Formats: sequence, structure tokens, C-alpha cells
Amino acid sequence: MIELYHCVSARSFRPLWMLEELGVPYRLRMLPFPPRVHARQYLEDNPLGTVPLMKDGATRMTESAAMCQYLAARHGGGRLDVAAGDPAYGSYLNWLHMSDATLTFPQTLVLRYTHFEPAERRQPQVAQDYARWFLARLRAVDAAVQQGAFLCAGRFTAADVAVGYALQLAQHLGLAGEFPHAVAGYWQRLQARPAFERALQAQHRAALEQGVDPTPSPDLR
Repeated sequence: MIELYHCVSARSFRPLWMLEELGVPYRLRMLPFPPRVHARQYLEDNPLGTVPLMKDGATRMTESAAMCQYLAARHGGGRLDVAAGDPAYGSYLNWLHMSDATLTFPQTLVLRYTHFEPAERRQPQVAQDYARWFLARLRAVDAAVQQGAFLCAGRFTAADVAVGYALQLAQHLGLAGEFPHAVAGYWQRLQARPAFERALQAQHRAALEQGVDPTPSPDLR
């Protein structure tokens, strides 16, 4: 059975949402955030001390967007994957990589330098600059979802899960009010998916059962 190590609403939400979309059995291992500080034993499983960590037999992965691609290819039966021979394959890969490198990364700097650093180390100008940087990069998402309901291939794919988490994080950071109209509609469509709601419920239930604070990680102060 697939094991996913997860903090509530951290980047590990991407593979959790994928697992719910695909209906693949999994075991959810909840960790307090940040695990490298509050769950030191986790370093034995993942020396980086970050989430996610996903185990699938002998396979071990630590990158959330890569997990989306892996799960779609290995466990999706083509439902959320885009085949290499499909004309949309390049776009699909581009969105998967953009989701974290371009859309999530700047938000982690906003989070860090607004809330997670001690007061004397906070950098309001850095946070403001990277918030604007993220919102400017949403132009690509806006252009895509003005042309269709989802990002590529004319259907919902793992790329939408990966980019969807970046929008979820933006909502936690109070940036959703600045989404362009088409992006706001796209985000509403993603939240309306039953698997998205199941993933939210699964992480909350597992956190309570495993004695972990159910507060979303981006909301911790």
C-alpha cells in the first residue's frame, strides 16, 4: 500500500488529492509542521525533513509535482495522465513543473518572511515582492483557463491538481482576492471536485486520529 507522509495543507496535499481522485488505497502518516523540528525521528525516513515523502514499494519520492506525474502514469489508467504521443504532452509537463518551481516557490517566501521567521528576521518588502511575483505568473494560468475549463488536453489532469495546490496556498495567504476572474472561476471548479473535498476531510480526520494539530500548515503562526 502507498504510504504518504503529510502535514495538513502542505505541498503533500498534491499527492493526497491525486490519490483521492484515482481511488488508490493509501496510508496517511500525519506529521506536525515543520516535521524537521517537531518530529525529529522522521529524519530517519527523509533526511530532508520535508513533506511529502511517498513510498510505493521500493519507490521513494519527495517532490510533490513529480508524485502527481508518477501516480497518474503508474496508477491512473490514463485518466489523469497525458501520454507522450499526445500533442498536449509538452504543455502537461510544463504545467507540472511550473506548479511548484514558478507558482508555489515564491509563496513559500511570502509565508516565511511574513509569518514563520522571528519578528526581527521578517522581511515585509521581500514578502510583498514575491507576492506580486506570484500574481504576475498567474497570467499564464489565466490565459489557459480562458480557453477551456482546465489547463491542457481538454480535460482534468494531474497538472490541474499540481497547479490547484498553488491556488490553495494562495488562498491561505490571502491572495485569492487578487486572482483574475478566469482563475477565480477555475479555482472554484477545482474546489467543487468531490476528490478535493475528500482529501480535505481525510487529512483532518487523520490529524485528529494521530494526535496532530489539524490547523492547516500555512495558517500556523
